[in-house]
Amino acid sequence: MRYLVRVPMLVWHLLVHLPLTLLLITPLTAAMRLGGDEGLDHRVIRAWSAGLMRVFGFRLRRVGTPLPGGVMFVANHVSWIDIEMLHSQRMMGFVAKREISQWPVVGWMASRAETIFHARGSTESLGGVLHEMLARLREGRAVGVFPEGGTRGGDEIGPFHARIFLAAVEAGVPVQPVALKYGDGGSAQSVVAFGPRENFVANFFRLLGEPARVAEVHFLQPILPGQAEGRRRIAELARQRIVEAMGMSPDAAAGD
Repeated sequence: MRYLVRVPMLVWHLLVHLPLTLLLITPLTAAMRLGGDEGLDHRVIRAWSAGLMRVFGFRLRRVGTPLPGGVMFVANHVSWIDIEMLHSQRMMGFVAKREISQWPVVGWMASRAETIFHARGSTESLGGVLHEMLARLREGRAVGVFPEGGTRGGDEIGPFHARIFLAAVEAGVPVQPVALKYGDGGSAQSVVAFGPRENFVANFFRLLGEPARVAEVHFLQPILPGQAEGRRRIAELARQRIVEAMGMSPDAAAGD
C-alpha cells in the first residue's frame, strides 16, 4: 500500500519538481536573494531534498543550529539518504565516494549540488579533494564529510580518518559535528542502512516501502579554530560528540 502512494509521489517529484529545481539553480539565479544570506539556488536545493525525504516517509526534526559561512560539517554515515537529510537543512558541498556519481537521480543531483567526488584508496584523489575543500572553506562556503569513509550497518560508528580535517585546520574554520538518527532515539539505524550485499537500487526501493518514521539531525557544539590542537584531536573530539549524541557508550562504539 505504501508503494501505491509513494511511487506516484516519487514520479511527480522527479518529473515536475526536479525540472523546476534545475531551472532555479542556474548561474543566473545563484546570485538572487530572497532575504538573508542564502542564495535562491541553495534554498531550492534544500527544498527539493526535504521533499524527497517526505516522499520516503521521513518526518524531519532538527536539533541545534548549523553554523553559517565557511564551516566543515562532519556526520556519522548510515545510508545515501544522509546526504538528502543534511542538504534539507544547510547547503554544503559533500565529499563522497566517486561511485555515487553513477547512482540514478541521487548521483546526478549530487553533482549539481557541488559534491566533491573522491576515489577511495587513491592518494592523488585525496590530495585533490583536500585542495578543493580548502579553497571552498576559504571562500566562506561549507563542506560536509563522512569521516568514517563509508557506511557500517548503522549500529556502530567507526574511527574518523584524521587527514580529512586538514582542510579545516589550514583554513582556520570551525568543525561542527552532526549526529544523524533514524527512528525514535535512533531505533531504525540498521533498518535505513545498507543491508548485507544490498546495493543502492535495492536500498532505495526498500526504503521507499518502509513505514513512516522520524529522521533527526542534531547539529552539535562546534569545535572552533584553536580549541583543539591538530587534526587528529579534532577528529577524536568530533567523533566523541557524535557518539554521545547517539546515546552510545564510547566502549561499545566501533574502533574503541
